[in-house]
Amino acid sequence: QVQLVETGGGLVQAGGSLRLSCVVSGTTLAFNTMAWYRQAPGKQRDLVASITRSGNTNYADSVRGRFTISRINVKNTVYLQMNSLKPEDTAVYYCNTEMGIYSWGQGTQVTVSS
Repeated sequence: QVQLVETGGGLVQAGGSLRLSCVVSGTTLAFNTMAWYRQAPGKQRDLVASITRSGNTNYADSVRGRFTISRINVKNTVYLQMNSLKPEDTAVYYCNTEMGIYSWGQGTQVTVSS
């Protein structure tokens, strides 16, 4: 059974930084395009960033230039470095494949105060 465990969230002031981690167990993520998503209260879950197995990345317009997705396949881990955080980045952050094929983890809460 595949498990996704996201960590690294917290409370930070606007302009601050956080680094999220996602450890995948039960499978190897080496063959998948992985992604980070976020869901704010009352809103749908949106894709924030994705990274192919070869390291090509793509970002939502709202985070491009501020967030960086990376992966270490041998560690089955995906990261999201978030800089210059804004209050509108407040959400629960999740990782999954680009198609969301695995059961969702608990996510990690990111709260940005103004």
